[in-house]
Amino acid sequence: MSAKQLKFDESARQALLKGVTTLSKAVTATLGPKGRNVVLDKKFGSPTVTKDGVTVAKEIDLEDPYENMGAQMVREVSSKTSDAAGDGTTTATVLAEAIYSGGLKHVTAGASPIAIQRGIQKAVEAAVGALDKASKKVKDKEEINQVATVSANWDEEVGEIIADAMDKVGKDGTITVEEAKSIETTLDVVEGMQFDKGYLSPYFATDTDSMECRLEDAYILIFEKKISSLKDMVPLLEKVAKTGKP
Repeated sequence: MSAKQLKFDESARQALLKGVTTLSKAVTATLGPKGRNVVLDKKFGSPTVTKDGVTVAKEIDLEDPYENMGAQMVREVSSKTSDAAGDGTTTATVLAEAIYSGGLKHVTAGASPIAIQRGIQKAVEAAVGALDKASKKVKDKEEINQVATVSANWDEEVGEIIADAMDKVGKDGTITVEEAKSIETTLDVVEGMQFDKGYLSPYFATDTDSMECRLEDAYILIFEKKISSLKDMVPLLEKVAKTGKP
């Protein structure tokens, strides 16, 4: 087991702050519709040019372990924002740096870290409430197009397709993006439902190339209780098997 390196007090806080600031500076360049591109070097292949904050954050690893810990904390903020909202990762990074650096100043001045944490939480609640009051619902397809175009780095074609998709499936619909086999960007609307779960075993896949399970005109069982034993399901499964349908 390798020996652990330890840092305490001001030296530890400053090392973390430097990592937070370094990552934030790289990510902040992409902020907003007028944000700039960032070029990422790759060990294999050509460099990647991107304007996506979370993509930039994921590529940052600092040499100093303490600075890297600070960078990784902010990177987690960016990743969680991406998972929850799908956008706003750069803004989340800027806020994280401001909260950390501002809180650090008060800790250095002798304030209680616990009191600062409680104050930050109250400020978050107040900010969220103010944003809720200032926000407005998107009313029509044109406004969706505007928002989507900005999120797509001013790609009007992508923005228009997203607006079309939202208009056809509604706010509760599911939109899946897949890589096309041609240079054209197309939109296909499929009637049905999608559950946020997959198959339990890879043996369920009917297409081994794409590892997808496609069943036509299949029976669907909706069961509210936990299935602890297949014994109770055997009579039903036998009836389904006799029909020859999946």
